[in-house]
Amino acid sequence: MTEPLYRSRPGGFQIRAASMPAAREIREGIYVSEGLSNTFLVTTPDGRIVINTGMGFEAPIHKRNYDAVDTTALRYILLTQGHVDHVGGVDLFREPGTEIVAQAGNAAHQADDARIAPFRAARSWFAFAGVIAEALERAHAAGGAAAQAKPEPTITFEDRHAFELGGQRFELIATPGGETLDSMVIWLPDRKICFAGNLFSALFGHIPNLVTIRGDRYRDALRFVESLDTVMALEPELLLVGHHDPVEGTALIHSELARLRAATLYVHDRTVEGMNAHTDLYTLMQEIQLPPELEVGEGYGKVSWDVRAIWETYAGWFHHLSTTELYPDSPADIHADLVELAGGADAIAARARIRLTAGHAVQAIRLTEIARSVDPGHHEALAVSLGAHEQLDRESDNFWLSSWLRNQAAELRKLLGLAPQGTGGA
Repeated sequence: MTEPLYRSRPGGFQIRAASMPAAREIREGIYVSEGLSNTFLVTTPDGRIVINTGMGFEAPIHKRNYDAVDTTALRYILLTQGHVDHVGGVDLFREPGTEIVAQAGNAAHQADDARIAPFRAARSWFAFAGVIAEALERAHAAGGAAAQAKPEPTITFEDRHAFELGGQRFELIATPGGETLDSMVIWLPDRKICFAGNLFSALFGHIPNLVTIRGDRYRDALRFVESLDTVMALEPELLLVGHHDPVEGTALIHSELARLRAATLYVHDRTVEGMNAHTDLYTLMQEIQLPPELEVGEGYGKVSWDVRAIWETYAGWFHHLSTTELYPDSPADIHADLVELAGGADAIAARARIRLTAGHAVQAIRLTEIARSVDPGHHEALAVSLGAHEQLDRESDNFWLSSWLRNQAAELRKLLGLAPQGTGGA
């Protein structure tokens, strides 16, 4: 069995804001400038094409890198999806006459983002605060950051759109199973090159992240498989993805996509079977595991999270486990009663310590939350919660989960008066 490619590729914590001193040529006339998402430049005798533009504050670096390669007219900006890290630099790159091309769902996606921008920004900050702060410092040192664009495409299409420039044919194909409904891939048929953006999630070779913990609309597993099939049918020789290096070789690309397809369908089908057998969601989240031959990474999404996303995509938020799900009361509303019945927060915290010592970190956190609901500064509850978060982080190889756990641990260390991790002290 061939070793899965994801094992030899960088992970989520290797995604950094733009800092390359120069664009890197991948193939003749095709360049990359890496950042929070990859951007690409295609040069032709009749002008340039930029594919994705990074965040606004990264765009000056990308533009400098590409202008050092070629300063002919920028004829097209192609957006593989509407996420902010793909569209943010459009205003800086745009020239008179530049066509901005996106799939027809782009406007709706950007409207979604605008509606809940404060909500989503607050819920993303724990994962990206460090790299964004570094990037802004770098940008200001270089003369200032560009504003984040909210572009209006000049050309949109539903299923397919094609054009030629400088003797090269470009085919744009809708792939709505990606991270956004306006996802598209860019296909150069004469060169067998496919620009896939984040169709396959931020990390290639990993299970798709059907809903992010920062907050997003659910993504449909079957639609993802359909979009994956679209790319497989092209039989690309080079796959240029949204983060890290390209994937090269028709056979390798096919085997990786076939494995990802089978893994996604396995999780979907086992979830549906469990639903029809009336197995509760939490049991399915614990029991559904990929067999060894379908191993894919879980560095951005997780199988258990996808089980929940698939379940709730079909069935919604009511799990039929308790009448209380149907009412606005929070589980925390009875925490004070539990503390009183247990004889105080000390008793709850002591039981949490027992759970943590036994290796049940999640249960320990639940108990510390009960204790802290009546005594937010309870020292032992804070200490147990810190230990539980750090234990879970040691067991995690998932970017989103580790980012959350580390953020929570840092907050707990502050409350305990401890030095930040890695700075020495207590």
